[in-house]
Amino acid sequence: MMPPSARIPATVITGFLGAGKSTLLRRVLTEQHGRRIAVIENEFGEEDIDSDILVASGAEQIIQMSNGCVCCSIRDDLRTTLGDLARRRSAGEIAFDQVIIETTGLADPGPVAQTFFRDAGIAAHYRPDAILTLVDARFGPAQLAGRQEARRQVGFADRLFLTKGDLVDAEQLDALGHHLRHLNPAAPQTAVRFGDVDLGQVFDVGGFNLSADLDPLPHDDDGTHGHDHGHGHRAHARHVHHDVDVNSLSFRSERPLNPRRFAQFLNAVVASHGTRLLRYKGVLNLLGQERKVILQGVHELMSYDDGVAWAPQEARLSKLVFIGLGLPREQFLAALAGCVA
Repeated sequence: MMPPSARIPATVITGFLGAGKSTLLRRVLTEQHGRRIAVIENEFGEEDIDSDILVASGAEQIIQMSNGCVCCSIRDDLRTTLGDLARRRSAGEIAFDQVIIETTGLADPGPVAQTFFRDAGIAAHYRPDAILTLVDARFGPAQLAGRQEARRQVGFADRLFLTKGDLVDAEQLDALGHHLRHLNPAAPQTAVRFGDVDLGQVFDVGGFNLSADLDPLPHDDDGTHGHDHGHGHRAHARHVHHDVDVNSLSFRSERPLNPRRFAQFLNAVVASHGTRLLRYKGVLNLLGQERKVILQGVHELMSYDDGVAWAPQEARLSKLVFIGLGLPREQFLAALAGCVA
């Protein structure tokens, strides 16, 4: 396997029908950004990236563009497409150093993300960078209320882009942002117009980076991370609207975690709730470990790796966030509290 720094970063762009995925991709494809990007578009999407750039047909196409982008359509499954691109790259037939995958508007991003964890051949060439979800400010609230696909897309996101904000008033936009924070407190939100996104928020996001800088917990509105339970740790779970099945919970401990008990907790959670876990991530301070332990997971697949050493004056805090479908708040938090050494 290539070292992590040499593997090709992959970005997933998702969002419900009409959210503006193709508009964002057009900007990426026409911008002179100096990156050589392979864009994989699902042929069943609501529209092509651009009819002049990529025209769906019966034969597989890989089109090299003047700014270094490469476009292709998925003809088989994603694993096959990624493997084929990697082979052609190794053979010198095409050149790219970044992959962007656009899902269809009704897609669950989970299987796409799992591809990079489940398949050793794909993991040898690619590393997931981020899942970016676009949300339509005008129709998003109704879509989130009525369609589980839209809620799952938000739950998987590392970043959220709110589009068409000019079609709603400030109060409606604020309400949508508040709703999205309940669904996914770990994903920063950015309002965008007509795909005009700072490309620094598209590339090198590091949503799956096993790095010491991972901070999965946002601050609450009052600037805290939750409620102090009086036992040297804090835990918090977000309340969600009764009609929303995607929920999130956050946990923070100022005392180290017992490695054996935490491993048992994690194994039990994955065994019992794996299909309902959308994303989970954390920075862990395990008893007896001088290095940070970094946790990343999608459904039942997870990576659990050593990070950098704790700095001498650094507060050794464990921070975790779980986002999933109907996660049992009290059960999770009680079990996590039981992991504190």
